[in-house]
Amino acid sequence: MRETAARFHPARYARELSAIVEECARAGPLDDAAFHRILRRYPKDGRGFFKRSELVEGLRFLTATGGAPAATDEVLRRLRMKPVRTASGVAPVTVLTQPFPCPGRCVFCPSDVRMPKSYLSSEPGARRAAQHRFDPYAQTASRLAALWAIGHAVDKVELIVLGGTWTSYPETYQVWFLTRCFDALNDFTEGEAPRGTGADRRFAFEAVAEAVDGRRTERGAQYNRVVNRVLAADAAARPESGGLWSELASAQRRNETAVARCVGLSLETRPDELDADVVVRLRRLGATKIQIGYQSLDDEVLRRNRRGHDTAATRRAMRLLRGAGFKVQAHWMPNLYGSDPERDVVDYRRMFDDPAYRPDELKIYPCSLVETAELMERWLDGSWRPYETAELVDLLAACLLDTPQYCRLTRVIRDIPSTDILVGNKLTNLRQTVDAGLAARGLESADIRAREIRSRAVRRRDLRLDAVEYDTEGSREVFLQLVTEDDRLAAFLRLSLPSESGPIAELARAAIVREVHVYGEVVGWKARAAGAAQHRGLGRELIAAARDRAAREGYPTLAVISAVGTREYYRRLGFADGVLYQHLALTALAPARAAAAPS
Repeated sequence: MRETAARFHPARYARELSAIVEECARAGPLDDAAFHRILRRYPKDGRGFFKRSELVEGLRFLTATGGAPAATDEVLRRLRMKPVRTASGVAPVTVLTQPFPCPGRCVFCPSDVRMPKSYLSSEPGARRAAQHRFDPYAQTASRLAALWAIGHAVDKVELIVLGGTWTSYPETYQVWFLTRCFDALNDFTEGEAPRGTGADRRFAFEAVAEAVDGRRTERGAQYNRVVNRVLAADAAARPESGGLWSELASAQRRNETAVARCVGLSLETRPDELDADVVVRLRRLGATKIQIGYQSLDDEVLRRNRRGHDTAATRRAMRLLRGAGFKVQAHWMPNLYGSDPERDVVDYRRMFDDPAYRPDELKIYPCSLVETAELMERWLDGSWRPYETAELVDLLAACLLDTPQYCRLTRVIRDIPSTDILVGNKLTNLRQTVDAGLAARGLESADIRAREIRSRAVRRRDLRLDAVEYDTEGSREVFLQLVTEDDRLAAFLRLSLPSESGPIAELARAAIVREVHVYGEVVGWKARAAGAAQHRGLGRELIAAARDRAAREGYPTLAVISAVGTREYYRRLGFADGVLYQHLALTALAPARAAAAPS
């Protein structure tokens, strides 16, 4: 049995810690070499180095006892590990659901029966989930504690729930799972260890040794048979029943004023799993973003890959989701069975040329072959081949250049360990490779991720307000952005001006704020950081611009799809609570196109 590491007690090392943080505060550029020179001057117990997490804990101890330097925030920034984690303005916390039968039969999908469908037990996030027996409270609490320990603020959490098709799980499991996630957020206290690890939760899938063979037919059905057998044999492995909506609502209300607030909730599903009732349930659960698997917008490619739905289903899903105000993150896969690089380029352009699609965010997952996928057969018989690295880089370069300003390319590779990939791309820094190739040609992607300011200091007078407008099926979308002179993005707002009624009656005749995002490192609710974009009124300014635009267009109400943790913020701006949204009554400003508002 592995021994538990001894708890670090900063009071014992107060003298050394004080000296280290004082030198860090006085130092100029603090690269690794300069940092380690400081550490060598003040060894831990006379022989070893202090860990960065220990220095972070020590700085917080010194701050609490009055022994920290004046520039505490700057020192914390210098000590923070993995600063990119919260450089986009939120602290992401990713949790996974347990294995459960999947409605899909996709030929490219891994079938690891110890994991929810499409995930592999060797993936970093999946390993963490398995360590906690997929317990939602333990997963959430441990990620909060880990981020806090390495110097990150966790006031503003984006909760990302992964694990196959969320909407195919029992409703009671969905309610229970999210209730426990919110409980962990509500119980978080800065500096305290999580209250549970999930180690005491029995989990029958750990004992499953049976592997799905990708060279046999009906892999998807085989995965489902194994999972159903485990669920039938062990009641403890079945998705929890008895999740109560009243308990979830109570946990959500507590989170409105918690230390760690949920400022965004992302759930994932398939296009054919969505209808009006499901969309209402997703909103009731607190979701603000839906990840949806397009995979392809070519019906022939979808058919060959046994996707189980056509592009018409994707079009319907997008209309429903956008009509309900959700932010939509699509998944798209080049190199699928039946496609080729030229066909993929056409497919990608269709995604933004066709008003039916035009997602807000996008994950590009080049198809790679793993042993448990049915694609094994197609590779062995020669009817499918992975693209060469140069082909893939050229394809992705074309995709990046075709991505509009309003879309964020979140990823361009799936986080599958190279040891699990039989053939296909194994580069882990694929986006950097593509970006470098574009830069060598004097080119750059215009997508949000390429332009966001991250931790760069900004002043309001250096920003201009710009608007990118585009049509979708059922709405006019206005992407309001505050950008620097060199087009770096400090903040944005997505305003939807519907031309038809959506699936939720509460939104009748309302313009909808679908997202407000201010970039820069996370700044706590009560804190301000010099030069930081957050808490400088940028979000308030964008909301005022959206309010004025919606009023001019003749909409009587501006609704916002607020996250649980942002409700207080919108109340302070005059929004009133509705059933699923918050609303601001608008004063008509001589609408230029009043007739455009839906009746």
